[in-house]
Amino acid sequence: MPHPYVLLSAAVSLDGFLDDTGPERLLLSGAADFDRVDEVRASSDAILIGAGTLRTDNPRLLVNSPERRAARVAAGRSAYPLKVTVSGSGDLDPEARFWHTGGEKAVYTTDKGAERLRGLGLPADIVPVGPELDWRAVLEHLHDVRGVRRLMVEGGGRVHTQLSREGLADEIQLAVAPLFVGETDAPRLFGPGPYPPGRLRLVETRAVGDVVLMRYVPTAPGAGGLASAADRRRLETACELAALCPASETAFSVGAVVVAADGTELARGYSREGGDPVVHAEEAALGKIDPADPRLGGATVYSSLEPCARRVSRAVPCARLIVDAGVRRVVTAWREPDTFVAGADGNGVLMAAGVEVVVLPEYESRAMAPNLHLLG
Repeated sequence: MPHPYVLLSAAVSLDGFLDDTGPERLLLSGAADFDRVDEVRASSDAILIGAGTLRTDNPRLLVNSPERRAARVAAGRSAYPLKVTVSGSGDLDPEARFWHTGGEKAVYTTDKGAERLRGLGLPADIVPVGPELDWRAVLEHLHDVRGVRRLMVEGGGRVHTQLSREGLADEIQLAVAPLFVGETDAPRLFGPGPYPPGRLRLVETRAVGDVVLMRYVPTAPGAGGLASAADRRRLETACELAALCPASETAFSVGAVVVAADGTELARGYSREGGDPVVHAEEAALGKIDPADPRLGGATVYSSLEPCARRVSRAVPCARLIVDAGVRRVVTAWREPDTFVAGADGNGVLMAAGVEVVVLPEYESRAMAPNLHLLG
């Protein structure tokens, strides 16, 4: 299901702490960085914090700049983003400033937590997501019901850890402050546990006052049938590649990317690449990789269109090429229509061979865009 773009935002000390153990919150950012955060808030549809941060920091989570609020209203948006918190237990203070400032609020909780919260009379939409707190259900509800397309997550460390470990964070914005905390019991940004493999990609660094802002995006594919934020980003790339295809009246325009388990891009390709009038996207990408490359067994192929099960132009269809290469996971956006081949079922061929197939239909329109002239 579609999710919002999830941006994790935090400030840490040089030794990786979010705060110290003193009674007052440690201010890691300076005025320039607080203004940057205000700008990011103003660009977001919703701001989310965990129940622990709500209890500890008692934040208001406002857009402080009158000019930014006015710009939101002029654009047809509310003056303030939706404020969101999550609490499995429902143990929240109804006197917290969170409830009494800004615009609309929502609480995502468990079935049991919802019973407790409804008795508090909170000025908020209370949304139970089941017996346990399920981040995917939270994100799907925010996207589909509340219309949230960009979600800013401001903590705390437990929330950042959970979203990162589940591969649901699209971006991490980290402000590093020039000081040390050095206290063993102080809260850290990320906790221990299994995270997606590989290195994140650095997309920006810049000084903001006396702190350094670093922006990272994940690169490692998801696992099994669950799509990660990196899967969505790579499928977007495949759809962008489809737009590079030379025009054709007899074949689809498709883009493909092959990515190793650690997030390393092995190859990319698109239909009719290099002047070959019949080459398919997956074929073009796989043809650039040494067949003996051991990373193929753990790789994911991203294709804007379902890999073909039958073709006229060459003997081996792309679904079979993928299977023969040893790839065991494919993420695609659009099932092949009957335009050229009736009853095409490349995904079925892949699954019959033990390949995990993930279809993200929210990208179907992007995959279709360079092919509309073929669809009538």
